[in-house]
Amino acid sequence: EQRSPTTYSVREGPSAGLAYHSCGMLFPRESSSREIKELNGLWNFRADHSLNRNLGFEQAWYKSRLAESGPVIDMPVPASYNDITQDPRLRDFIGWVWYEREVLVPSGWVSEETRVVLRVGSAHYYSVVWVNGIKVMEHEGGHLPFEAEIVEVLRNNPGGACRITIAVNNTLTLQTLPPGTIQHIDDPTRYPADYVVQNTNFDFFNYAGLHRPVMLYTTPKAYVDDITVLTTFADNIGLLSYQVSVLGSPNPTVTVTLSDKDGCCVASSTGPSGVIKVTDANLWWPYLMHENPGYLYSMGVSWAAFIVGSVYEDVYALPVGIRTVQVTNTQFLINNKPFYFHGVNKHEDADIRGKGLDWPLMVKDFNLLKWLGANSFRTSHYPYAEEIMQMADRHGIVVIDECPGVGIKDIRSFGNASLSHHLAVMDELVRRDKNHASVVMWSVANEPAAEMPPAGFYFKTLMAHTKSLDPTRPVTFITDSNFARDKGAPYVDVICVNSYFSWYHDPGHLEVIPFQLNTQFENWYGKYQKPIIQSEYGADVVPGLHTDPPMMFTEEYQKMVLQNYHDVFDRKRKEYVIGELIWNFADFMTAQTVTRVVGNKKGIFSRQRHPKAGAFLLRERYWRLANETGLLPVGARYP
Repeated sequence: EQRSPTTYSVREGPSAGLAYHSCGMLFPRESSSREIKELNGLWNFRADHSLNRNLGFEQAWYKSRLAESGPVIDMPVPASYNDITQDPRLRDFIGWVWYEREVLVPSGWVSEETRVVLRVGSAHYYSVVWVNGIKVMEHEGGHLPFEAEIVEVLRNNPGGACRITIAVNNTLTLQTLPPGTIQHIDDPTRYPADYVVQNTNFDFFNYAGLHRPVMLYTTPKAYVDDITVLTTFADNIGLLSYQVSVLGSPNPTVTVTLSDKDGCCVASSTGPSGVIKVTDANLWWPYLMHENPGYLYSMGVSWAAFIVGSVYEDVYALPVGIRTVQVTNTQFLINNKPFYFHGVNKHEDADIRGKGLDWPLMVKDFNLLKWLGANSFRTSHYPYAEEIMQMADRHGIVVIDECPGVGIKDIRSFGNASLSHHLAVMDELVRRDKNHASVVMWSVANEPAAEMPPAGFYFKTLMAHTKSLDPTRPVTFITDSNFARDKGAPYVDVICVNSYFSWYHDPGHLEVIPFQLNTQFENWYGKYQKPIIQSEYGADVVPGLHTDPPMMFTEEYQKMVLQNYHDVFDRKRKEYVIGELIWNFADFMTAQTVTRVVGNKKGIFSRQRHPKAGAFLLRERYWRLANETGLLPVGARYP
């Protein structure tokens, strides 16, 4: 029997929605009251190769120009530093590296009426930031932005000179996300002196550096700090519940206007919180589910106030999509219609720049997703760049938003320190991505050791906390544990399971897939009565390698694996399977091991985005699924 839907959408205004954050993390946007100065390009760079990796702090490299304390090299930002040079020591470097950039700040910025904020899009993994030799912030964890107001520091240095120094440490411990261990090997007969190895339990290369844009931006002294928007609809009426946080003014006059794609105002409101009603609302629909997917309104938030004889005003525009999400025990509903995930898992990974933000690659990937007929992806295994999330909003690509909780395999990573950090990371992730219409579900971990005794309390606490931050979206984690012993599964809203039958299990035996995959689904659904997504499946392929009969690592074998999985999916999606996400969209780099030939080759595209045979098979299937499920708009067809 189908349970009643659990509705993840605003019902009665702000009190039913996301938790209020005391400090916002709005994406920097220019407006009549805000300016931006991007600091992308070449920075000075040095890795601290001292034995304790601490020489930079001992000698206070941040107090003067980096070149004054030793040699520097050019380093592009954003980019990982690992593959930029020909130095093998830097590719696998563990410890502190130092970045420096000098910029001139416009004189108009350094005033009593203006805030100047330094923002780092992400840095892996622990960062300390100085401006003109003065520490302005620290941040723990990669993949998420952090910022600090620096105008007071700038005022102490006439002429607008601004020397920014960022020290970044990529060391992973049992308490970081992702976790890892540092191994010191003291065996002079087999290893060099002071030999150190970073051990991890994840299958992607541990790229490091300043991976996303660094920028300065301004706001007025009193400013819009945060905006929270929740949406629902009834018949043709769209309802947007909003809450605006203004800091620096006790009694701001807030005005909110909602404009359509043509820039025409369709509704407005006043006050720091309220509900906006939109007649004949255009809903946000996923790609291939509507003839006009990814429809976004622009919510303009402005305020004005008189403070000590001066007039202050701030203007910020937030893209907003109107949509709802619901989960039953057999379906995932978007805007009250069944949605079937046919998509991919990805990585932020490319030649030379590693995990660095790359606009051409980003646009190429979205073009390939749409060519493929994919309607969704998971941000495996960490939050992706905000620019990627914005692209997903605009193109109607549905996102399962995952935190960096990958590789939690050691029982010591379930302790209080780890849990505290994990909770803080979810705070940051929800704060950053809460207003993205494309984000329909949070994922708190990938393949943790969920059968260990502490896992039950750990994930119960983590998922309850995430739901308290955002009760408007379902919460899950990705499991490869035994269905009967998984201690986190009782707390998820959707079962997401990874399996690699005929690859890691019974390698080379394609005939086992129908039996084992069917049993997997029956076991999980029989115990939990929750909808299931096959969140990973696939096989490695060396492009151009062919055999008949199919053998592992050939293009033919990958096709046979996919076809066998798809046969079971087609039976079970009529019952309770609500999605399939191939592993992986494209080949990606990993650590060097005997099972990896220059990286993981499970992509349906090569690392350079050339299609393998599996891509064409998947393309034909995804477009057929869109037709069969009735989601393809009238007039659309397989291209």
